[in-house]
Amino acid sequence: MPDDIALREDVVVLLRGGRAHVGFEQAVASVPVGVRGKKPRGAPYTLWQQLEHMRIVQWDILEYVRNPHHVSPKWPEGYWPEEPSPAGNAWAKSVKAFQVERQALLDLAANPSTDLLARIPPGDPEGVTILHELLLVADHNAYHLGQVVMLRRLLGAWRE
Repeated sequence: MPDDIALREDVVVLLRGGRAHVGFEQAVASVPVGVRGKKPRGAPYTLWQQLEHMRIVQWDILEYVRNPHHVSPKWPEGYWPEEPSPAGNAWAKSVKAFQVERQALLDLAANPSTDLLARIPPGDPEGVTILHELLLVADHNAYHLGQVVMLRRLLGAWRE
């Protein structure tokens, strides 16, 4: 069905980001190690905390969609890292995990066998749809990528 193909393509574009907003790869590229854990005056979070929050939320939604037995972290503390700075190579691991999980969501959205209007949990008339969750991820990522760019600007670590 052509409408289904167009919808899937639009969802994929939103999940990839980068059209009307800065994409993930651009937002996190070349962030100097020394600013990853710095919090600009008045800001509630560091770049590391933003990155890891995005990864945790995206992972949680992916697991919620594909695993009916998934248990989400406790809100809100389970969705934000306590430490302001990444330890060791945690930054690179978080970036890679985000990309892998985003690809799983992209594959899910693009797969014609995925019923985008299926309820979660399956058969629950009150449940949300897979489409809703995919759009939620895209929206959440765009929101926080804007914050990443703003933090980088405040820290003098952003070049246009």
